[in-house]
Amino acid sequence: MEHPFQLLMATSIAYLLGSIMGAYWVCRYFQLPDPTEAGSGNPGATNIYRLGGPIPATLTLFWDAAKGAAAVCIAAMLGLSPYEQGVTAVAAIVGHMLPAFHHFKGGKGVATVLGAGLALAWQTTLALTLVWAAVVYWKRISSLASLTAAVMAPWVAWRLNPEHLALFLILALFILIRHRENIINLAKGKERSL
Repeated sequence: MEHPFQLLMATSIAYLLGSIMGAYWVCRYFQLPDPTEAGSGNPGATNIYRLGGPIPATLTLFWDAAKGAAAVCIAAMLGLSPYEQGVTAVAAIVGHMLPAFHHFKGGKGVATVLGAGLALAWQTTLALTLVWAAVVYWKRISSLASLTAAVMAPWVAWRLNPEHLALFLILALFILIRHRENIINLAKGKERSL
């Protein structure tokens, strides 16, 4: 660890950024129901799409991705190494999944992973985004697309951004764990489509 104080500062800011959930503010602005009490109960872009359509969903996606990218940019501005920037990205994603400002009940982290990944390893992230989009187009099931991209993430990172292989492996595990209910629903054929 090259910069312990700067890393502590960056991860703390990143966690707090991650804890600011875009879904709540978007739902309040568009007068939509609380996303944790309506639809799938998840404060993420897919549930907001079901509740309010494409514009609120796009704003939620942008918000959640932006905080992941911002966390990595802050780490870079503090002079942290690529490894330390990856640690900072994880802090932002954990903040999204377990937000301090919302009783530690957050989202699944896919959009925040997207933003952090684009800032840190755009080649791998772009390839995984294309995988996600292809599965959504084919099956119309967002969770299946996210799970497919998560499973492929370490392999794609190994080929395109091997310096961030460990990071994408950790992020893939996070996403798989957060989608455990979706995995059960997929196995039972009960997962909701878009």
